[in-house]
Amino acid sequence: MDNAYLLIGLSVIMHVAWNLLARHVDSKANYLWWGLLAHCLILGPYSLWQLYENALWHQSLIFAIVITAIANSLYFVSLRRAYHYAPVSLVYPLARSSPLLIAIWSLLFFGTDFSGIELIAILVSVAGLWVVASSSGISDSKKALPWTLAAAVCTSIYSLSDKVAVSYLPGFAEQLGFITIGYTCSFIVLSLLQKQSTGKWVPPIRPPLQYIVLGGCFIGTAYALVVRAMNELPAAHVVSFTNAGIILAVVLSVFVFREREQWQKRITGATIVSSGLILLFWSSS
Repeated sequence: MDNAYLLIGLSVIMHVAWNLLARHVDSKANYLWWGLLAHCLILGPYSLWQLYENALWHQSLIFAIVITAIANSLYFVSLRRAYHYAPVSLVYPLARSSPLLIAIWSLLFFGTDFSGIELIAILVSVAGLWVVASSSGISDSKKALPWTLAAAVCTSIYSLSDKVAVSYLPGFAEQLGFITIGYTCSFIVLSLLQKQSTGKWVPPIRPPLQYIVLGGCFIGTAYALVVRAMNELPAAHVVSFTNAGIILAVVLSVFVFREREQWQKRITGATIVSSGLILLFWSSS
């Protein structure tokens, strides 16, 4: 039996590493496009074959694959549009508020039973994300908020779909293949947007090859680890704990990269998120 918390921890480290690489890439390079392409080329063929051969094929799995692929693609589109109007520091923490939505959908549609402490813990961790987002100091965010909310809703949808799918995916390779289908659809959608906005299918700037390879290895593997952790924990718990990546990103930005703007508010928000996650861990133990 896997240790779900270890899987989530590895996922967080990979996700933060992916974002640190993105800091060193020109925004015109559309690093996400290259990362998805690299994932599909490097890990896609083997993982898709394993998915085809070893998955416990059932109509529920097929339905989950379709839902996750659509919701994942719409998530990237929504996030891209939100970033057009507001910075990452505002949009991303708000988009990561999805555990609250996941808990609501789980209660309403799946009959998942959460204790009062679990719900309070999730709410506290999400409130911390809102504090982190408020540190961006952006007053006019009205155009970004609908797209940010759409990204959070999409995350809640594909997370619950992932939870359904994982019971039909016996091994990590099959889980990675499941992710690859969704990422292939997302790559196609991002390519269409790339063509629409620039007139070209390929971004005008190519990141260094090592950045592309590392990004391709991290982006899908981090997600697959999250899906695997859902074998042991509710989706709302797993996605909540992945927000430890935001805590780590705040700590790195303040103490390593010396980004001092609104640092007290960011540290306060990260502390609140940490408190919520500690309470959630305690309640689930």
